[in-house]
Amino acid sequence: MIISIDKKELADAVGSVSRFAERRSTTLPVLAGIVILAGDDGIKLRATNLETGIDRRINGTIKEPGVAVLSANILREITTSFSGSGNLTIEHSGDTIIISSGTGRSTLKTLPYEDFPILPFPEASAANFSINGAILKNLISTVAGCASPSTVRPELGSVFISSEGGTIKAVATDSFRLAEKKVSIPGSVKPFSLLIPAKNALDIIQTLPDEMIEVRSDDHQCAFSCPSMMITTRLITITYPDYTQIIPKTFVTEATLLRKDFESILKRSAVFSDSFQKVRMRFDVPEKKIAIQAQNADIGDSSESISATITGDEIEASFNYRYLSAPLSLISSDSITLSISGIGRPLVVKGLGDASFLYLVMPMNQ
Repeated sequence: MIISIDKKELADAVGSVSRFAERRSTTLPVLAGIVILAGDDGIKLRATNLETGIDRRINGTIKEPGVAVLSANILREITTSFSGSGNLTIEHSGDTIIISSGTGRSTLKTLPYEDFPILPFPEASAANFSINGAILKNLISTVAGCASPSTVRPELGSVFISSEGGTIKAVATDSFRLAEKKVSIPGSVKPFSLLIPAKNALDIIQTLPDEMIEVRSDDHQCAFSCPSMMITTRLITITYPDYTQIIPKTFVTEATLLRKDFESILKRSAVFSDSFQKVRMRFDVPEKKIAIQAQNADIGDSSESISATITGDEIEASFNYRYLSAPLSLISSDSITLSISGIGRPLVVKGLGDASFLYLVMPMNQ
């Protein structure tokens, strides 16, 4: 194999593809590598950790076709170290590869290509639709932070994506809070549901371009395809809990307030929160204010309030301040609504006039 590739384009491609190579020690060393394939379909880079995989096309000139596997870490370090513009040449012979540019030359040992697994592609079409990459990335990134970091319940460590008519929803929860994001796409999409491990989902959205993406899945795999790449991920086959049951249908108290005011008061109160990161929030209906209190035996305490339009009953509840703050950066509206359905019941946070995003947080024990 002898190929010529632009330095910057190769560095960018290696940087994204290496994300899908195995990072931990493994009984199959080739999983820590990147496949460089030059043939009738052009030049491709491939990597997989058996959870996710990628096949990415790059531009270049093929002088001799062939295939070879190099360590992802080493290839990334070398390609990012080249300075200036122009092309570099990759030449494979035997069990070595020579990477040369106008300023230097590196000789690397290859990994056995025969051990590299075939990237799975969904055979059936449990889901098959197209969506703009920027929209898909926003859909997943908005909720993924709420997925559980624990592996005890894989379904809670995943992002649940489903369709309902022309609307696609993404949901994630760790049982303490929940985020739901909806987007509408042109045309009708047949009903489907996908449960993608959150870590896999984050790797995918950091790699996909902002162009139309075809999504296709069967019961075990999901593929995201566009002209420049295909990314696959394993799916979780456990049934996702019916999260709609915990979303309140009615509320005893609702408040509307400025997002930045709420963000500021939480930031100040966080300094005085205890080891459980607890703050106490009171909906003061007569005074049309929301009061936030925090107390720490080692630091002191704080109590302050902000103006709000409030309807309903006066109510108090304690929350983890980090959970209250988390959705604020995801809301573009200047004003937000806080709605609570009673003592010991969840608080729902939304952007005023925005029905596409819902955030729910459970109260803490008093």
